[in-house]
Amino acid sequence: MSLAKNSAQLSESVRFIRSKTSVSPRIGIILGSGLGSFAENLQKADRIATSVIPHYPGSTVPGHKGNLVFGYLHKIPMLAVQGRTHYYEGHSIHKVAYVVRIMAEMGVKKLLVTNASGAVNPLFRPGDLMIITDHINMLFRNPLRGTVWEGESRFPDMHSNYHPPYIDLIQTVGLELKIPLRRGVLYVSSGPTYETAAEVKMVRKLGGDAVSMSTVPEVLVARARGIKVAGISCITNFATGLSAQPLSHSEVTEIAQRVRVRFQKLVEQTLLKMDACDD
Repeated sequence: MSLAKNSAQLSESVRFIRSKTSVSPRIGIILGSGLGSFAENLQKADRIATSVIPHYPGSTVPGHKGNLVFGYLHKIPMLAVQGRTHYYEGHSIHKVAYVVRIMAEMGVKKLLVTNASGAVNPLFRPGDLMIITDHINMLFRNPLRGTVWEGESRFPDMHSNYHPPYIDLIQTVGLELKIPLRRGVLYVSSGPTYETAAEVKMVRKLGGDAVSMSTVPEVLVARARGIKVAGISCITNFATGLSAQPLSHSEVTEIAQRVRVRFQKLVEQTLLKMDACDD
C-alpha cells in the first residue's frame, strides 16, 4: 500500500476517534486476554467500539471486547486498548499494529503492553506476573516491512526495546506492593495453535521464558515511532510438555481473572510512575 493511502486511512481513523472523545492521551496500555477489565477503572471514560472505527481491524477472540477506552487515571489522560487484534485472526501484520500508529498520531509517548502467556521457564507458575525484558520474534512478519509510514524510521534500533528504566520501575512497584515478579524474555509465534513439546524445548534453548501470540508487532511500531515501551506478561498456563494438562483458551482467561486484582494494582501504580518518569 502506498504512503499516501496509508496516511489517508490513518488520518480518517484518527479524525473519527477525535469526533468521539476530547481526551488527548499521553500514555497507552494494550490489555491482553482476560485482562481487559482494567479499562473499567478509567474516569470520565469514552468507550469507542473498534468495529465502528474506519479501517480498524476487528477483534474476534473471547476475552477481547474490542474497545478503545479514553479516560483518566488519577488525572492522567490515557488510552486503554480493551481487546487487541492478533495476526492469527487473518489480519495483515500492518493491521495488527494499527492501534499503535493511532496512538502515535494522538500524542501517546509511553506504552505499557500486557499479554497472557505460557510458562517455558520451569521456575514459572500459572498466576505469576513477568516483566518483559526482551523478545524473540518468531512471527516471521514485521509491520515495518514495505512502505515507510510517516514518522517512522526505516531501520529502528532494537536495543533496549523494553525501556530499562521502566523495567526497574515495575520491579520497584512490585516490591512496594509486595507482589512477587518474574523477569523474562517473551518468545512470540503466530498461533493459533499452541506450541508442541518439542518447540517448547527449542524456545527454552533459544532463551525464551514465556510464549505468546501477540505483543511484538505493537512493540516494533512503537519503537519505530519513538514511543517508550514497558511490558508485563500474565503467566496463565504451563507451555506444552511442562504439564500433562491439555491447553485451552478458557484456562488462559480463567487464570487471568484469578490474578485480576494483583494485576490491576501493579498496572495502576506502574502507569502512574511511568507518567512521572522523565527517562
